[in-house]
This record gives sequence, structure tokens and C-alpha cells, in this order.
Amino acid sequence: MQNMLRRPYRAAPSWRIIGAIGSRARTLGKTAAVCSVALATALSTVTPASANHSWGNYHWARTSNPFTIKIGDNVNSTWDPFLGTASADWTLSNVVVATVVTGQANPKNCRPTAGQVEVCNSTYGNNGWLGIAQIWASGNHITQGVVKLNDTYFNIAKYNTPAWRSMVVCQEVGHTFGLDHQDENFSNTNLGTCMDYTNDPSGTAGTNVTPNNEHPNQHDYDELATIYAHADGSTTIAQAPASSASRGVDNGGTSPADWGQAVAFSSDGRGRVYVRDLGAGQRLITFVNLVPGGRPGAP
Repeated sequence: MQNMLRRPYRAAPSWRIIGAIGSRARTLGKTAAVCSVALATALSTVTPASANHSWGNYHWARTSNPFTIKIGDNVNSTWDPFLGTASADWTLSNVVVATVVTGQANPKNCRPTAGQVEVCNSTYGNNGWLGIAQIWASGNHITQGVVKLNDTYFNIAKYNTPAWRSMVVCQEVGHTFGLDHQDENFSNTNLGTCMDYTNDPSGTAGTNVTPNNEHPNQHDYDELATIYAHADGSTTIAQAPASSASRGVDNGGTSPADWGQAVAFSSDGRGRVYVRDLGAGQRLITFVNLVPGGRPGAP
């Protein structure tokens, strides 16, 4: 289930390549001419790479676009402005309207609510992750989601910065719409999206170079448009206020023992996506925002 991101590239103009080969064909004869035609045919099939960082075709079922997802606010006042910015950023897409509402969860366990996303912060422990996003899916349809922001790390000066908070909450909320990471290498140049692993989300420390990774980029919006290009015949999105009857019974946990099998890995060998089979076509998918420089083989 490893998902791979195709990178855009810039091909040389086909007329220049074909022209060069055509020139050689005049001196090399009929065989080279045939090769020129074959190459021209191959070039005609080359198209620029498109956005491709969805995960497993998971998406919210809905009957039209744009659609509104409720983002339950269970975070404290420190996190509130960052959650508000993430909601506004993702709403800039042509597909999703992310609306912050009063949360229904206890932040410590952050139990899901059917048909919406709950966002929580708490001290979840020195466990190797800054944040996680979890979606529950029936088939390919997301039915509920949660985001957990780990204050065990955000209470440390290194991570207690606007850039780190912005990047992590933006990335985790993005996962709940069905997006995967664009890149899992902590040390390469920032891609200018919160869906990119980095050692420096601000882009100012000299380790990953500008731009910053605090917000989505156009590649993310394009991928959302691709994911939600079709209409479903039904919806998994909550249309009414959550009740106790619609509350999820499984809080998803905070460690790999709760998450199932690691199915995708960061560039340093740590599990970054886990899938747990819940039976009857139901799955729990966990996306992990790893602490940079952690021990390979463990989150």
C-alpha cells in the first residue's frame, strides 16, 4: 500500500528533439528515419505529471461540491488561532469548506464523532510523534476522523513556535480529507506545503531553505480536486449536531500497538502510515507526523 508521489518534470521541446533526429536521418538513411518517427510517436504520449498524493482513494462520501466538513474544536487557547488558520487555508480549495465548530471530545482520548473531524491537544507522551491524524473508513469512504496534537513536544522550546504549530495542525487536518504527504524526507528543500516533512517548517533556519511549510500549496488543492472529482450517491458527512448515539466507540489510540500494521515509511525507516482492519470492510488509518531525527524502526 506504499503510496509514491510523482514529481513534475520539464521535458525538452519535442520539436527540438525530433528536428535533431530528422537531421541525422538525412545522412543515416531509412533506418534512422524510422527511429525518428518512433521517437516522435513516443514523445506525443508524454504529459506533465499531475498531483498524486492521495491515500488509498479514501474520501468523504458526498453528493456535490463544495462540501462542508465540521472541524470539532477541542483545543486550548494556544492552539485556537492555528486551527483557525488551517481551517481557512483548506477552505481556499474549490472542494472543501472546513468549518470549526464546538468539539464533542475529551482531549485526552479524543474519541471520534461520526460524520466530522475532532481536533484535540494533550500531553500524549514522549512517543516520537508531534501529531497524528486518524480516519475511519467503510470501504473507501471516510466516516469520521480525529487529529491529536502532542503537547509533550510542543511544550519544548524547539517546537513551541508558530511555524511548527502551523505546519503540524495544517498537515493533520489535510490527512482527514484523504491527502497523503507530498514528501517524507526531513532534510531536503522545503516544498512550500504543510504536507511535506521538514526539519524547519519556517524555512529560515538554513537547514531546509525557503519557502516555509506552514500552509497548503496549489499541488494540495489540485489533488483535492482530483480526489473529489466524482459525486457519490450518498453521504458520510454529518448534517445534524452530533449526539451521543453518533459517537465513535474507538478512540484510535496513541501508539503503534493501537494502529495496526505499518504500511508506509519515512525516509529514515520509521512507520508513517498504519492500517488496522476492523472487520466487515472497516479500517482505521493513522497518519503520523514524526519528530525529526527519531529512532528508525519506531515512531
